[in-house]
Amino acid sequence: MPESGASHTGGEHEVPSPAPAALSVRGLERVFGAGPGAVHALRGVDLELMQGEIVVLLGPSGSGKSTLLNILGGLDRPTAGDVWFEGDSLAAKSDRALTAYRRDAVGFIFQFYNLIPSLTAEENVQLATDIARDPMPPAEALALVGLSARATHFPSELSGGEQQRVAIARALAKRPRVLLCDEPTGALDLRTGITTLEALVAANRSTGTLLMMVTHNADIARVADRVIHFADGAIREVIRNERRVSPAELHW
Repeated sequence: MPESGASHTGGEHEVPSPAPAALSVRGLERVFGAGPGAVHALRGVDLELMQGEIVVLLGPSGSGKSTLLNILGGLDRPTAGDVWFEGDSLAAKSDRALTAYRRDAVGFIFQFYNLIPSLTAEENVQLATDIARDPMPPAEALALVGLSARATHFPSELSGGEQQRVAIARALAKRPRVLLCDEPTGALDLRTGITTLEALVAANRSTGTLLMMVTHNADIARVADRVIHFADGAIREVIRNERRVSPAELHW
């Protein structure tokens, strides 16, 4: 899929130099159902996602964005095609190996925080560190998202933005090489949404993880290295930003 360039003046972050591919997608298709009523959620998607890159996936509801994210994260299997993680085929993995991939290599962040109400922020993060192979201490993960002072607070004592940052810390605590976010600011107002994006961008810079965000919000695309426009299960356009802007410059 050809790429076009886009320059956003006023940005302050240089696009990083090319890095090795973390995920390679070839001929990806996903069909739900069969016969005349079959739904073709993905239609022959080809894509390279680089380590350390920030990628935003834009498109209308029902265009296949979340389906693609679920396959990249090992939550679903394609009908055809394959995804390679650092050269290793996901389609060839057993269910057990795919579970290990999700546990060890992928962090998920969703629109809703899915925190355990009876656990503190630090204890919610520890849920991830207890199953990870090489986790960072929960306190370190909370520090990455600016929540050290809120570690002993329960979700009911935190704002929506703070709860989302706990969810980000929980994902980061596994030291994932791929961080997949499905509408991470969808339930937040502008101020808390920007704070959440700042935490994600900071995590990308400090850990070098691939960060991919699915969103309806076109303005968020300005923080990305690349913007992928998705429609009807296929990539329609890829735009490479010449410069990334700070989340603080966004408005929606």
